[in-house]
Amino acid sequence: MELFKIVKDNKKSLRERSSDIALPLDPKIKELGLNMLEYLKLSQDEDFLEKHKNVRSGVGLAAPQIGRNINLIAVYVQEEKQNFELVLVNPKIVSESTRECYLEGGEGCLSVDKPHEGYIYRPYKVTVKAYDLINEKDITLTLTGYHSIIVQHEIDHLKGILFYDHINKKNPFLVKENAVKI
Repeated sequence: MELFKIVKDNKKSLRERSSDIALPLDPKIKELGLNMLEYLKLSQDEDFLEKHKNVRSGVGLAAPQIGRNINLIAVYVQEEKQNFELVLVNPKIVSESTRECYLEGGEGCLSVDKPHEGYIYRPYKVTVKAYDLINEKDITLTLTGYHSIIVQHEIDHLKGILFYDHINKKNPFLVKENAVKI
């Protein structure tokens, strides 16, 4: 398993739009996507983090964060019943709710070392079309709440957008009416 060097937010490449990936999938892209997922799993393992002090724990990773400007994201969230894991190729949000949500503690990012305080409002519910690299098929997913936030955060990376771009500069902790706090 490759330990990726995470591209930081001062690098111009993180602000560039990524390119679509040709299907059928090149085996090297499949391997890269699975390695990204494995990286996230390891980043949530306390023993691994103890041995690798420069690795930060994360739930999502986009290819631009490892120096590849291609439309590829990985998500891994440990959950009680079943872990939530995705590796998506060419993900596109095809619909979103008008209802919004935000993380009470704010968002973080493996590419951003400095804290950026404030709420990031995102649609509570999104529908995403993508190629599912794990199951090797086209899928349409409807995600809500925390899962929706993570996937939107990672898709933003593919467009050269960072989470703190969404923070209200004049009133970072503005609480919007009817927004769901997570």
